[in-house]
Amino acid sequence: MKQTILFLLIIISSNGFRAQSYNKINKFGKFQNASSFTITMNGIIYVTDSYKNELYKLDTLGNILTFIGGYGWATSQFDDPVDVFATPLNVYVADKNNNRIQIFDKDLNFLSVFTTSDNTDNNFTFGYPTSVGVSGQGDMFILDSDNDRILKYDLSGNFSQEIGGVDAGEFSISNPIKFAVSKGGNIFVLESGYVDVFDQYGNGLFKLKTNTEADNINITFSYLTLTNPEAVSIIDLANRDKIINQFKFRDNQKIITDGLVFNNKLYILTRQSIFVFQIEQEH
Repeated sequence: MKQTILFLLIIISSNGFRAQSYNKINKFGKFQNASSFTITMNGIIYVTDSYKNELYKLDTLGNILTFIGGYGWATSQFDDPVDVFATPLNVYVADKNNNRIQIFDKDLNFLSVFTTSDNTDNNFTFGYPTSVGVSGQGDMFILDSDNDRILKYDLSGNFSQEIGGVDAGEFSISNPIKFAVSKGGNIFVLESGYVDVFDQYGNGLFKLKTNTEADNINITFSYLTLTNPEAVSIIDLANRDKIINQFKFRDNQKIITDGLVFNNKLYILTRQSIFVFQIEQEH
């Protein structure tokens, strides 16, 4: 397959597209070192705090509905929860230093733990997971940071395949940072300067060459966000060859760790708080 690279450019007022403005409307949360967040279709936010080793459930107004955690290796405890993914029913946390994925219901009641520590076949096992996502079909994808690869498991927890391995040719991934799963089941793997895109079966589709050195990636509905400590880039996947917008966060004291778009609002996660901006089209 011939490699496809799509170059995405920041919108500026002279390029013929309508510019957007971002008006701050809310700020909430008192975290120590928030590492990731996600939001469900019904507007529930889940946040992981790597310093406190805690997982929070909030509404979009910032009210804390419940939380769990604390340092440890027992169920509902964490040792560096670096990534969270949620469906309307379940919440999945990449519990990095415990080498496992913990699974909770929507109210953060413990359901199960997924680990491959007892498996002696390195082809099927993961270590120090740094990203987790689930497709609409229930397949779970895990970023195995020990071996720089994405592993896919079925509904029963059985190994299905490796994605982006040496057999992937031009779509072989060498330094995956994080990944996100789209509504259609595609896997967007963030590397330095690129996003490699695979379908749910592991076939390489195309590459996005970004103009920002991102360290996190998120997808809500059709919007993909790339974040670095100072800015959030927003890509409309429905029109990916034309639109990317970048929002720079001007408070030098706040370090961005994640971002997402929901209901025409931009949510920015910093280490300490969530900032909410209304997105408005400028005429």
